[in-house]
Amino acid sequence: MHYQGRLRKMPTRHAAEVEYELRLTDPAQPESRVALNPLLGQHLSLKFSGEIHCIHCERKTTKSFNQGYCYPCFKKLAQCDSCIIQPQKCHYHLGTCREPAWGEAHCFQPHLVYLANTSGLKVGITRKTQMPTRWMDQGAVTALPLFEVPDRLSSGQVETLLAQTLKDKTAWQAMLKNQVPDLDLQAEASQVMADYQQKLEDCTATPVKQLDSQPWFFNYPVLNYPARVKSLNPEKTPDIQGQLLGIKGQYLLLDIGVINLRKFAGYVVDFHCS
Repeated sequence: MHYQGRLRKMPTRHAAEVEYELRLTDPAQPESRVALNPLLGQHLSLKFSGEIHCIHCERKTTKSFNQGYCYPCFKKLAQCDSCIIQPQKCHYHLGTCREPAWGEAHCFQPHLVYLANTSGLKVGITRKTQMPTRWMDQGAVTALPLFEVPDRLSSGQVETLLAQTLKDKTAWQAMLKNQVPDLDLQAEASQVMADYQQKLEDCTATPVKQLDSQPWFFNYPVLNYPARVKSLNPEKTPDIQGQLLGIKGQYLLLDIGVINLRKFAGYVVDFHCS
């Protein structure tokens, strides 16, 4: 099995076991998608050519920014602005959005504020249309939508409020080692409501709709979790070869280390499996 192309984020599908595909693109030919779950236990080879192409404009670049963009796109695109990471700092209302049409299409859509168990309890936000993809990309074992709000700014305001006592980041090494506590997200949600009910009413100018949701559960295709996490970087080790022991989040777990494929989107790679 041999494929070549530019890496993209691994597509996922929620099933009894999360299903993953390797996605490679090339403007000169149809994109390649390789089902990865059946390759567990097999030897993989990822040989990076050193060539990088922006995932937005496709231009060749010597360095990747923000998981796959060239520097001009990183500086001009709304999807690369700092308010995407910190939505409570949205500046659309000031007339300074980099791409107002993009903001209207993506940020002025229903968003969810959720609890997830990735390496412990965390709060997060996502567009409603990204449920449950967002949680699989994070490597969550369970997730529970708490609130729905009409736009991204409001979701950031609610998240910032809850982050006063809840974590909003994943300890990625613990997530990959499967060092994840057993949590009852419905009980945790009840506690959040008890702690923040009054403050929630005042934290945003738009309505905050409390959701009566059931938890989502995720089981990942992993034969063995690593006891020690060694991160692989194709810029330092362009020829990465090893046995595929698992997939979680956007990481391949190999017997020689782990690699975050989303981080290297746009990199040209030769993929072999034997």
